[in-house]
Amino acid sequence: MDIQFTEEQELLRSSVQRLLHDQYGFDARRKIVASEEGFSRKQWQAFAELGLFAAPFSEGVGGLGGVPLSAMIIMQEFGRHLVVEPFVETIVLAGGLIEQMGSEEQKQAFIPDIIAGAKIWALAWTEKGSRFDLATVTTTARSDGQEYVLNGEKTAVIAAPWADYLIVSARTSGHRHDRGGVSLFVVDRRAANLDLQSFKTIDGRRAAEVNLRDVRGQLLGREGEGVMALEACRDRAIGALCAEVVGAIGELNSATLEYSKTRRQFGVTIGSFQVLQHRMVDMFIAHQEALSLMQHLNLSLGTADPGVSRLASGAKSKIGYAGRFIADQAVRLHGGMGMTDELNVGHYFKRISSINIQFGDPAYHVLRYAQLDTAA
Repeated sequence: MDIQFTEEQELLRSSVQRLLHDQYGFDARRKIVASEEGFSRKQWQAFAELGLFAAPFSEGVGGLGGVPLSAMIIMQEFGRHLVVEPFVETIVLAGGLIEQMGSEEQKQAFIPDIIAGAKIWALAWTEKGSRFDLATVTTTARSDGQEYVLNGEKTAVIAAPWADYLIVSARTSGHRHDRGGVSLFVVDRRAANLDLQSFKTIDGRRAAEVNLRDVRGQLLGREGEGVMALEACRDRAIGALCAEVVGAIGELNSATLEYSKTRRQFGVTIGSFQVLQHRMVDMFIAHQEALSLMQHLNLSLGTADPGVSRLASGAKSKIGYAGRFIADQAVRLHGGMGMTDELNVGHYFKRISSINIQFGDPAYHVLRYAQLDTAA
């Protein structure tokens, strides 16, 4: 598949490329990750000023179009530069849920600040033992006047230490595994009785264990419809994350090819060895297959295709395996240098490994794809 981008989409891509080339080199990225906060608010504001946060939203809420291809273009470039700022968490996940589920009052209250880069959001849905199941929720919420009171624990909430607000899934009725009875709530990250235990992830980002004890929040959407909303949100997130992987493995292939032309062994460049040429051809093919599948998924996300959820699982699995294969081969072909922190290859490896377990690892999505295929 080869998408022909519109003039506006080409302008978006070239704008992101220029910004990241000028301001987000590997050394700059390493300094950002090593900083106390772990991300750059200056860069976050630069992204907002470029209009990147408005691109995925519809014009009705102040955005620039709202097609998934916009997020795909941005995330592919972010993947090439290992951008750590929480675009997926704030724009694709939280912003998408607010636009999809929120009341008009909530949209007007929250989305303009997201587009302006004034507020950062995170989605708290994972729990201990949930194993990627959106319906496995033990956190509870009970109505108390105009608000709800939440109790429970959420685990590995990415970007929570940076966030101003959290969207939390909690059960308003039913048992632990029931699809019905799960609702979504907006919670101020600095609310009373909300405790965060922050930690650094393997790819240099920040996440937290979130403990809620009688924490007040406001309902997002209608009560009991949280799982359905999260499933649609997961499909969009998979589209964005797959684009990030494709961007990352494209850079790994380029770096490995360039290294093979300069690294000498036994008096010749290692790129002259036929066995390594075959391996790099396999890496190239895996990247091209992942690119086509990623484009197909993001095109389908914008057409209300009834089979898009099955396609999302297929893409998450196939691209996940491709990413792991290419990252592994890139580290091997770089030898000892591939394991060092000073070379970007290892950082790509860690980021791809992290993405592979977000919203389900490749093995989980192979099984889910088979189940959805049987159901269809």
